[in-house]
Amino acid sequence: MEGQSNETINMESGRKHCGGGGVSRVLSAFIIGIAMVAAAAMLAYGLSRFHSVESHTVTATGSASVDFESDLIIWRGTFNTHAYTTDEAFRQIKSDAASVKKYLTQNGIKDDEIVLSAISVRQAEKDVYSDTGDFRYSEFDGYDLWQTITVTSNDIDKVDKVSRDVTDLIESGIEFDSDLPEYYCTTLDDVKLDLIGKATENARDRINIISEAAGAVPDRLVQSSLGVFQITAKNSGTQDYTYDGAFDTSSRWKTASITVKLEYELK
Repeated sequence: MEGQSNETINMESGRKHCGGGGVSRVLSAFIIGIAMVAAAAMLAYGLSRFHSVESHTVTATGSASVDFESDLIIWRGTFNTHAYTTDEAFRQIKSDAASVKKYLTQNGIKDDEIVLSAISVRQAEKDVYSDTGDFRYSEFDGYDLWQTITVTSNDIDKVDKVSRDVTDLIESGIEFDSDLPEYYCTTLDDVKLDLIGKATENARDRINIISEAAGAVPDRLVQSSLGVFQITAKNSGTQDYTYDGAFDTSSRWKTASITVKLEYELK
């Protein structure tokens, strides 16, 4: 009985062992299948990457420039006075302002082209030194007042002339300091848009020339970028270019320039 019992147990044990082997084979086949799918996906990704790496592009930078004349002038001058009381100082600065404005209108400047700034006031001090030249202290020395007058006009020739000839004001006793005129173009936005179009066309022409010489055909625009505008004095050259773009106001005649970079995918 004991022998029969042992034999039965061994048979059952054998059946359990065979059942476990079948499950293992199923799991192995399942894992192999997943691995094959993953390998196929990786191969497809690799092929797509290979195709993108193999794509060719051509890049060119186009440029355009134009000379133009400013149509607006801004000129500023500052006059100042000094007095020991505020009442006296304000009376003098107001008298000087009236004299300056009269001088401008007599020379053809219109009232609506003239703007007077607010009056600035500063308490003045003077240093006191000893007989040996050592500094002792500072003491009150009246008041300094100054005011700025600004002329904005489209008549550039007229304002140019006035800005260069202020001797009458100085000879009359007015302490007048004339700034250099500033020149602007009121249609600069139109100039810029025209330049962008011309620079883009120039870059496209270069793309076509390069592609034709290489036996290729440009297909799709991949990317484009716009450079900074350089507004410089006419005939000044590129030495006045700046990294973030130049904007000259000292010259009546100017040159505007821009670059456009294009990149095309080739067929």
